[in-house]
Amino acid sequence: MLVHPWDASLDDAEWQRWIAAGHDFGLLVVNGTPGRPPHTVPTHFASEGRRLLVHLARPNPVWAAIERDPDVALTVIGDYAFVPGPWRAPAGTPPAEGVPTSYYTAVRFTCRARIVDDPQDKADLLRRQLAHFQPDGDHAAVAADRPPYGRMLSGIRGLRLDVTDVQAKFKYDDHKPVEHRTAVAGHLTARDQGLDAPAARQQLRRLDRIGRWT
Repeated sequence: MLVHPWDASLDDAEWQRWIAAGHDFGLLVVNGTPGRPPHTVPTHFASEGRRLLVHLARPNPVWAAIERDPDVALTVIGDYAFVPGPWRAPAGTPPAEGVPTSYYTAVRFTCRARIVDDPQDKADLLRRQLAHFQPDGDHAAVAADRPPYGRMLSGIRGLRLDVTDVQAKFKYDDHKPVEHRTAVAGHLTARDQGLDAPAARQQLRRLDRIGRWT
């Protein structure tokens, strides 16, 4: 992933806060058979520091590929918006000469995958995921020897993804003047389609922390 200096996360805490704010669905990418495309699996995950927890159906075609090569990636993308050219035209330039772009946040985890097959360990993994996704505890007990989850455990396999590297990108024109970015955030807020509002919030959040790049 190309990350310009002005797109980079200010520190680890910035992307960690973004992930913790409900960005827990990503695309798992697994090296496939040489000469064939990689496997890509959309999935929820729970984050525990430098480890991500995932479970997938046993018939999923990724397992043989992971056993062959446990080096995987998981990418999360959000707060994205298309920015039309007229919004980005420099001052004194005809609006039609502005160049469009995309705004987005992306976090790419490079991981070493470990498959979890032991029923007790799978139950523990599911309990940890449910603690993240259903923290109120409004679910049946997860145990390998009790329904409803016990009888379902054979149909899944777990993944512990140990994170070895993180790339984070906040692409919101931070190399442009503050006035320009403020105006674009206003356009996004007014258009208010799709993820325009959170994209505008990301842009405004970074205004006084990045400043102007030359």
